[in-house]
Formats: sequence, C-alpha cells, structure tokens
Amino acid sequence: MKNVAVIGAGTMGNGIAHTFAQSGFNVQLIDISEASLKRGMDTIAKNLDRMVAREKISEADKAETLGNITTFTSITDGVKNVDLVVEAATENVELKLNIFKQLDEACQAETILASNTSSISITLIAAVTKRPEKVIGMHFMNPVPIMKLVEIIRGYSTSDEVTNTIMELSKKLGKTPTEVNDYPGFVANRILMPMLNEAIETLYNGVAGVEEIDTVMKLGMAHPMGPLQLADFIGLDICLSILNVMYDGFKNPKYAPCPLLVNMVRAGKLGVKSGEGFYDYSESRKAEHVSKQFSK
Repeated sequence: MKNVAVIGAGTMGNGIAHTFAQSGFNVQLIDISEASLKRGMDTIAKNLDRMVAREKISEADKAETLGNITTFTSITDGVKNVDLVVEAATENVELKLNIFKQLDEACQAETILASNTSSISITLIAAVTKRPEKVIGMHFMNPVPIMKLVEIIRGYSTSDEVTNTIMELSKKLGKTPTEVNDYPGFVANRILMPMLNEAIETLYNGVAGVEEIDTVMKLGMAHPMGPLQLADFIGLDICLSILNVMYDGFKNPKYAPCPLLVNMVRAGKLGVKSGEGFYDYSESRKAEHVSKQFSK
C-alpha cells in the first residue's frame, strides 16, 4: 500500500494528509474548493516549519513531505489508482453517504474505503457501497500529526483482512490503533461528549463560570485542557452533531445536547473557528488562548 487519497482539506483532512505524506506515502488530497486546498497545504507547510524549528525534521524532510502531496478538486480524478481512501469531510450523514457512493463508483474494486467519522455508523456508510467488507473507520485524533491514537471501527461486514491491513498501516504511521465495534460515538466520543455536555450543563445551570469549570478539571482531574476550551477547539457545531447522532442512535436522554450548546451553535458561536465560543478568540485574544496549546 503506497498510494492514498484523502477527502477534505480541513483541519482533520490536512492533518491526515500530512501524516501519510511524512511517512512516505503518495497522497492525493481532494477538496471541491481550491481555496480550501490552498489553506490546507499552507497549514501543512506551517506545521512542518514548526517541526524544522524544533529540529524534529530537516528542510529536506519538509520538502519531501510536501512533494508527496498532490491536490485535486475532483473525486474521480483524485482517487485513480489509490490503495486506500480516507474520507475526512464534515460530520454530516448525508454528505458522507453521498461521498461513499461516488467513491464506490470511482475507485478500483480492491481499494479500501475508510471514514474519519467520529460518530456515524460505519455499517450505515458501508451499506451505500457494493464493497461493505472493504469499508472501515479510521478515527484520527486532532492534531493528527501529534496524537497517537487511531480508533479502528469495524462495520458489521468489515472483513478481518481489511481490519488487519488498516491496523498494521496505522502502526506504520507511528500511531497506536485500537479496534472498537460500530456503535454510536464508538469509544472516544461516547465517553468524551457526555463529559463536555455535562460541563456545558454545569455552566447553563449557574454552578460556576467558564474559567472556574475548566480550572477544576485541569487542576483537579489533570486534564491538559478544560472541557469548555476543548469544546471550543473541537467546534461546538461538531460537538452538537456528535451528540445528536448518539441521541438518535441510543434514544437515551443522557445524550441530549444542552440547550445552551444548541443556542450557541444557532447563534454562530462555534469556538475557535468562528472567533468566539465559551472563550473570545478575536484577533486581539487569539494568541493568548490558542498559541499556548501549540507551544507546549
């Protein structure tokens, strides 16, 4: 396996492309937007510059990594002759199903189709293809080049051969793959999202303020980032989407999103990406709140 396509040039997509390219794979990064592709490639270059500055890689390594990535705005053109596709589009069921229908038509019969979904059923995604045994989940963590975990999610029909191939591939990327079964939220978000939602409920009920809640969890529970800051970092719209998938999947009220979260998303307060969430990320405050996370 040498040739990989990544669908989506956003935060997760460019991180996945970076990781594969740095490990020597030929990567075809695909997005419908030229502007998104440019932003994605700029992000990869900046992240590589940080690694050069810290003497973790050389300038030659940086050049080789960037040289391993080719960009495309067409799925049909971008997935020719690839061994693996990793879809990293927005966490939207209909969008993902549509992408996998296209991939199934455009890819070679032997190509493995993976989704970076953080909550949506792999079995559901696989059902829209004619190769359900070759569909699997690869849930990378953000920031992808740094975080070691990859949740490997088996759909109902995913074959042992494909699962073993992806487990071994993940190790070649320097990751620690962990196999889980296909239930809403898998493991990571089934545990994480109710915690974030409960932190939002705690704020909503007036128990404590934003910084107080985060301070308790950082200093008292040794979390590297408070839950409200983490929700901002993930994106409040993503948190809401995942909670809705879990609530729909389990029909259990404990997964129902807090009304405060719903209203913040409706108001466009999505966290870091919108400039405001539980914290202020306007240009004057951005460095204070965000750069600390990357300077550690």
